[in-house]
Amino acid sequence: MTDQFLSVLGGRDSSEAAALKQVSATPPMLHRPGAVRSNTRPFVRNAILASASLQELAVIGEYLEPVVLRERIVLQEPKRPLDHIYFIEAGLISLRIVSAGSVLETALMGHRGAVGASLLAGGHLATRQSVVLVPGSAHRILVEDLGRVLPECSDIREHLVHYAQAQNLHCAQTGLCGIRHDRETRLACWLCLASDALNADILPITHDYLSSMLGLRRPGVTETLIRFEQRGLIRKTRGMLHIEDRQRLEHAACSCYKLIAGAYAPTGTPISAIDSACGGLESQFSSL
Repeated sequence: MTDQFLSVLGGRDSSEAAALKQVSATPPMLHRPGAVRSNTRPFVRNAILASASLQELAVIGEYLEPVVLRERIVLQEPKRPLDHIYFIEAGLISLRIVSAGSVLETALMGHRGAVGASLLAGGHLATRQSVVLVPGSAHRILVEDLGRVLPECSDIREHLVHYAQAQNLHCAQTGLCGIRHDRETRLACWLCLASDALNADILPITHDYLSSMLGLRRPGVTETLIRFEQRGLIRKTRGMLHIEDRQRLEHAACSCYKLIAGAYAPTGTPISAIDSACGGLESQFSSL
């Protein structure tokens, strides 16, 4: 599988290679677990796979296929059955609601997640569109193959369900945020969440994208980012946003950031922390 993955990466053009180099200095790869004979853990960046035991990686690894995620590729369409589950290794995925020609982003996904995880939480058809925003890589598995191996992979199943629940909270909180919070705090929240998902402080994002996906006027987005730069929170270059002071940017974000980040905390995190995130969401809805 390693040789197959490297051959796929070799077909990438120079612009995509440069983009990937920015989000990860180490090329992501997964050795075929079934061929592993030592106690060394295969290298995976995806948090769900990385949390599994060597035994579970050996089981699921036989069915994983490495793929390159090119910018703007649609991995999931709403109201259509999903053929594959994608465990994201690198890059950034935008989850969107598409209706009557309008598009609104509801969540972001990076190396912590899996496109299609919602199927494990009881869904049958996708409700959102998943589009590659920043190019990267993933390991995909056919839905029927995943269903076949999950009984032997309790850790992976647990982490998939946990991620799906966190993603549902993320989408719900985004809807509330768009109604209740101002432009500045929403933009700060988005930048922090994108940085977490991409695992990087350099975001290849344009003002036009932020305007269209967050439902904000472009001049207002530009004005807010200029203020962020004047305060030393970010630095703008052409087509890029550099986060300069992450701690202060988090302070500038609305309360949604901590709620969403808390929901994505690893399953080993005390349950009180996750309950706190979910409870905060419920209390905000009850106040409407």
